[in-house]
Amino acid sequence: MSLDIVILAAGQGTRMRSAQPKVLHPLAGKSMLGHVLDTARQLEPQGIHVVIGHGAEQVRARLAANDVDFVLQAEQLGTGHAVAQALPGVTAEQVLILYGDVPLIEADTLQRLLAKVGPERLALLTVELDDPTGYGRILRDGAGRVTAIVEHKDATAEQRAVREGNTGILAVPGARLADWLGRLSNDNAQGEYYLTDVIAMAVADGLVIETVQPHDAMEVQGANDRIQLAELERHYQLRAARRLMAQGVTLRDPARFDVRGEVTVGRDVLIDVNVILEGRVVIEDDVQIGANCVIKDSTLRKGAIVKANSHLEGAELGEGADCGPFARLRPGAVLGAKAHVGNFVELKNAVLGEGAKAGHLSYLGDAEIGARTNIGAGTITCNYDGANKHRTVMGADVFIGSNSSLVAPLTLGDGVTTGAGSTITQDVPAGTLAVGRGKQRNIDGWKRPTKAAASRKP
Repeated sequence: MSLDIVILAAGQGTRMRSAQPKVLHPLAGKSMLGHVLDTARQLEPQGIHVVIGHGAEQVRARLAANDVDFVLQAEQLGTGHAVAQALPGVTAEQVLILYGDVPLIEADTLQRLLAKVGPERLALLTVELDDPTGYGRILRDGAGRVTAIVEHKDATAEQRAVREGNTGILAVPGARLADWLGRLSNDNAQGEYYLTDVIAMAVADGLVIETVQPHDAMEVQGANDRIQLAELERHYQLRAARRLMAQGVTLRDPARFDVRGEVTVGRDVLIDVNVILEGRVVIEDDVQIGANCVIKDSTLRKGAIVKANSHLEGAELGEGADCGPFARLRPGAVLGAKAHVGNFVELKNAVLGEGAKAGHLSYLGDAEIGARTNIGAGTITCNYDGANKHRTVMGADVFIGSNSSLVAPLTLGDGVTTGAGSTITQDVPAGTLAVGRGKQRNIDGWKRPTKAAASRKP
């Protein structure tokens, strides 16, 4: 059956104490609403309608997409009123209502919910809670059939004792929705149009109210303040950690590991503590990642090693390559098979061939470095002239002496050696030694300067 999804995202979120709309606050590197949208897309609806209000332009600017229809709720008059704003664009046989501040809801749970919906059946997502304070309560008759939902503030003491809470997430037959919303009343403690009143209307109209529960109660937990958001973050991260461990990853401590994107892993991967994986990260078999590393939008081939305190972004490590500790690989950095980058080496848009090495204290930018080439400590490629970037190309088996400055554009042939402390400004033919130093002078009788005597005040 065709499906429209309505996501309610108009709330201000005053308890966040922020100028940013609540639904834009981040969870695992993505806005809460962004997570809900990603889950909604997995259901392949014909339309996604996001009801916005507070900070509407910020939300629209951040999450605009061809498949998202933003609908403005200029005045916040309750959940029923919010859904009604989206009605003009809703034409599907099924309508699913989600919330922009409930980011952990899973597609499988929603598919189970949608499977219960029919022309004469409405499906409600409920949750059993030890303490359902603040939740609407599910009211059932003697036969266990759902008859209504009562909001916490309107509930009697007996009704508040019910532990089955309303998550607010429901799926309804689209043909019925407009009629129910048109009959809502705001005669309640809040003076709002409650979407939950639709349940009693559906019962009165003879529909069966089906219920489904999530696999995990945290799926339906919203974030009204930063404390709750932090709780959702840790739950999300532990869930991500468990998925990776099930695929063959050893995490030294799952509680000290963060995923903020999409990660693909092989088998026998070892990840130490305080590692952050961002964006799209591919980790092949037998990779080892040391403590305190940040890896973003990068690929680590089979057997690669990232040592502690290294930062990779837009980089690729070939089979058996290693970097760190304290290495920084910026976008365009590529290490060939068994290449090595050591401590305090920075690469940007630089390719090291198979077995090439840069052991320590170097900057290599806009460079192509041949196989088995060795870069001495303190070497830099001078790739920027103040206006344009220029490339340095080195052949195979080059030896760069320590503290060399390579002024691009520059080409060094196979087997070239540069003397330590050289500034190389011209191309160097294969097999030659290049020395570019100022002439040394030793001055006899030179006296070191001394500090001037401190003046005394009269």
